[in-house]
Amino acid sequence: MRMVEKEESKENRRDNTLFSPYKMGNFYLSHRIVLAPMTRCRALNGIPNAALGEYYSQRSTPGGFLITEGTAISPTAPGFPHVPGIYSEEQVEAWRNVVDVVHANGSLLFCQLWHVGRASHTVYQPDGAAPISSTAKRLSSGSRVLLPDGSYVIYPEPRALNTSEIPEIVEHYRQSAINAIRAGFDGIEIHGAHGYLIDQFLKDGINDRTDEYGGSLANRCRFLMQVVEAVVSGIGAERVGVRISPAIDHLDATDSDPNGLGLAVVERLNNFQKKLGRKLTYLHVTQPRYTAHGQTEPGRPGNEEEEAKFMRTLRNAYQGTFMSSGGFTRNLGMQAIAEGATDLVSYGRLFISNPDLVLRFKLNAPLNKYNRATFYTHDPVIGYTDYPFLSKPTEIFEEPKSRL
Repeated sequence: MRMVEKEESKENRRDNTLFSPYKMGNFYLSHRIVLAPMTRCRALNGIPNAALGEYYSQRSTPGGFLITEGTAISPTAPGFPHVPGIYSEEQVEAWRNVVDVVHANGSLLFCQLWHVGRASHTVYQPDGAAPISSTAKRLSSGSRVLLPDGSYVIYPEPRALNTSEIPEIVEHYRQSAINAIRAGFDGIEIHGAHGYLIDQFLKDGINDRTDEYGGSLANRCRFLMQVVEAVVSGIGAERVGVRISPAIDHLDATDSDPNGLGLAVVERLNNFQKKLGRKLTYLHVTQPRYTAHGQTEPGRPGNEEEEAKFMRTLRNAYQGTFMSSGGFTRNLGMQAIAEGATDLVSYGRLFISNPDLVLRFKLNAPLNKYNRATFYTHDPVIGYTDYPFLSKPTEIFEEPKSRL
């Protein structure tokens, strides 16, 4: 299998498409279309079940790469009903069944480690406590949290973590990463994006701390880097991806200098990799066109010149595999790969309604439309595993030659 490195010439890079193979660290991919992590609320009582196995299996291809929905690292982490966890033995055992069916279809599977921070409700917290965060500021009244009964209410006031409590949260990430590897996952993605806990430390529009985790860029990046270091110490750098969204305002996650924040994170990741002598698996960045509440449709026009400049700056600065997500169509993905703007492209909503998205993209076939009303329902079939296929995608991609 041809190895495609980031340092290849621009001329060779133009020959690449979404369907070109790629060597991601120690992993060999047959194509560059990645299943993005998406909350689906089908893990009843936090336990992965057969429906999750079917869902991920449907979206698997030989040499493909899937990232799970956000997976809670502790009992304080959820902010949606029926999201899976990875902190108990029962959850670890249940995930093994999901991982096994994905591997049987030839795909890699990473578990996204998730803590929503203040984007939660007392109903999801142990003993009805206030959600924890970097701040005691609640989300604006324009944001709503989904409750188990299907209603939406305003977010409650969170509790700012004491400085002394933060190492325990870092440890939850480390232990969850270890649990994920025990469950058979190929690696993990640290969710540091979209207004959730890590992003609540990164963004100065949220973080109002006066201790060593607030104020300066260095302080605001401290929590993320402690999590990265802890997770790498537990499972190795080659199995760790990081997701960030410096320019995304989802869940009031604003920053006065998104470009500066993004570069600060990249600089620290690069320095960590250099000191370690090994690279992380990838950096996953959400495009600025992904707006509040995720309402941007794939391909929707935006400030394309500024967006491209922002993403190119981060892509050129990061020393490793770069993945982009947010509003990509087939054509936009092909263009991004051909121009060297990214190494991999992750797709969300289009993958929800098209379990055989890779095949449809390969054939440039019509796509099924998705139904937003069923994104967060709990039915194990409707809006989850009942979208129609063209045919099985296993005929067009070969099994990768090796796995870490």
